[in-house]
Amino acid sequence: MLNFDHAASAPTHPDVIRTVAEVMEAHSGNPSSIHRGGQAASKLLERSREVCAAALGGVKPGEVVFTSGATESNNLAIKGSLLGRKDGRVHIVTTQIEHASVTESCLQLEELGFETTFVQPEADGTVSAEKVLAALREDTALVSVMHVNNETGAVQPVEEIARAVKLRDARVRVHVDGVQGFGRAGLELQASAIDLYSVSAHKVRGPRGVGLLFVREGVRLFPLLTGGGQERGLRAGTENLASIVGAAKAFRMAAEDRVPRAERMTELREELIAEVRRHDVLTLTEPKISAPHIVHFTFPGLKSQVILHTLEELGMLVSAQSACAAKTEKPSRVLSAMGRSREHATSGIRISLGDEHTSRDVRLLADALDKAVRRLAPLEGRKR
Repeated sequence: MLNFDHAASAPTHPDVIRTVAEVMEAHSGNPSSIHRGGQAASKLLERSREVCAAALGGVKPGEVVFTSGATESNNLAIKGSLLGRKDGRVHIVTTQIEHASVTESCLQLEELGFETTFVQPEADGTVSAEKVLAALREDTALVSVMHVNNETGAVQPVEEIARAVKLRDARVRVHVDGVQGFGRAGLELQASAIDLYSVSAHKVRGPRGVGLLFVREGVRLFPLLTGGGQERGLRAGTENLASIVGAAKAFRMAAEDRVPRAERMTELREELIAEVRRHDVLTLTEPKISAPHIVHFTFPGLKSQVILHTLEELGMLVSAQSACAAKTEKPSRVLSAMGRSREHATSGIRISLGDEHTSRDVRLLADALDKAVRRLAPLEGRKR
């Protein structure tokens, strides 16, 4: 079975597994304890924070807040930016194609009296800085736009958006969900105007259940978890030391290998796109700028789950929509927001590449896709 669903969760790197095991065996101390065991754990925690800060592009270690993953990071960035405010700013600007953890955070805040503008993307799945600026109001507190769309692979102009927003109103915070962007799409975070950036370890071959939120120095957030004051008071609770150390290793490797990885994946992606184009029943989703690891297409007239399970029977693991939405048979809200018909929006397939994939793997996937098309096309009265 070949796994082409790395955007959902990438296989943990063997070095990361060994590191996590070594830390669990050697460090049982609580980083908040003042005895030797606790102090050793604390030093390891802070060293991991330094490694993560460097991997993010030279940000300050104190700007790194460890979380349980990007869902928590997104919740903290969005809710933490709105709750507890006393300046009358109650408005959020985001897009119609965000991850559910962003969309649902905004909808939950609406129940508390806050307001959200959901900006519609262009037909290729990108969101322009002009549309974001047009949505700003005098009471806007936060703009949240993802770096790379987790379904189509569209790269959003987040640096341009952040600069434009800050020029319009420097008091508006800018949050970016960087889950699919980190380690794949370049971003000078420290030099950017981005205030908050969410990352998840298991997308870059780290452990599940750990992530981080970059919080630019000077940005104050309302904590969602209170208690012992860990993570500068922004995220109470004993830190998951072993997973954090493993995540730091994964983040470092992802950052160091980003350029050659992107080049390798781009070559494989082009090979795969050429194979998809061979089938006139398949429609490629082609953003203006795409991340190197994602290929998305639709098979109009068939449900995503039918295509997915057919490919699985042929030894290929792919995804329908994002992992968090894949179990639903509802039309993709991302494709719907892009103006695609229901026929297209219910038939999307995402293929996401990983470090271990080769040209041979892509050829095997292409063979499986060819067999799947031959098998499924007659169900709709189509010819190959």
